[in-house]
Amino acid sequence: MTAYSILDRSLVRRGSTPAAALRETVAFAQQAEELGYHRFWVSEHHSVPGVAGSAPTVLAAAVAAATSRIRVGTGGVMLPNHRPLVVAEQFGVLESLFPGRVDMGLGRSVGFTGGIRKALGHGKDDADRFGDQLAELLGYFTGTQDAYPGVHALPAEGSRPEVFVLAMGAGADLAAEHGLPMVIGGGARMLDAVARYRAAFRPSGWAARPYVMVAVDVAVGANAPEAALLQLPEAWATVRSRTGGSFPPLVPAEEIARMELGARERAYLDEALKGRIHGTRSEVAVALGTLVETSGADEVLVTMNTYDLDRRLDSYRRLAELLTG
Repeated sequence: MTAYSILDRSLVRRGSTPAAALRETVAFAQQAEELGYHRFWVSEHHSVPGVAGSAPTVLAAAVAAATSRIRVGTGGVMLPNHRPLVVAEQFGVLESLFPGRVDMGLGRSVGFTGGIRKALGHGKDDADRFGDQLAELLGYFTGTQDAYPGVHALPAEGSRPEVFVLAMGAGADLAAEHGLPMVIGGGARMLDAVARYRAAFRPSGWAARPYVMVAVDVAVGANAPEAALLQLPEAWATVRSRTGGSFPPLVPAEEIARMELGARERAYLDEALKGRIHGTRSEVAVALGTLVETSGADEVLVTMNTYDLDRRLDSYRRLAELLTG
């Protein structure tokens, strides 16, 4: 049976604060646990006005402390921004405090702008070192890293959080090479990447077989127009980031629906909404069934943010009811 999990990016809402967004994430994780979702992941973004999630391991610790059963992790820690030793130590602490519940999702993105990359002390070329960094990081957990002889990551050594690689760029190939589960967004290149990953997968101490998690935006409503409306705030913030250079706080969906958009903005909005799944429970069931069947996904990572928190929770509750029959 396909597992379903949640990724939350701690988006800020207009009139609110980043601190409130972080508290909302923790509360949302508690609700996700009650609804029966398998995992709850948080993300890493830097210097983005509309995103409060900048320190995923810190936030994951808060989420894990506020829950008791749901798996907690990162989707993901952007490894080029950090030293592998520090990442191993952080997850070693998490796994020690919350044994059997910690996921280490890893990505290869670097800061979006030159200023952010300089502030982080890294450049665009650091993404090309992701493979070496990944090998070093895994070695700290197994006690086999040889980049720095005599260096041990404590208390990580000997512990085993579940490790996932975000399939950005060469991510699918590296996941297969190291025998790790892979996370990939639905899209035109998804099936090719999944096929390549499965064909090249090498069983390891981390995973005996390929494991594919597909990430997709899903909104469930009483009717299709209501569900489509839920996806407007985040899609519109994406448009604003492309036209204005910055991802802003979310605004109400109805406000966006009333806007008179120019051709350029409409094209960007249509692009931002592409690939998202929305509709009634029966319509979403068909769409998700098709996605799982075509991709062979072992798990679906659901993400959906909207301005109204109650409406967001209602969508996730409807989805959970759909999944439990």
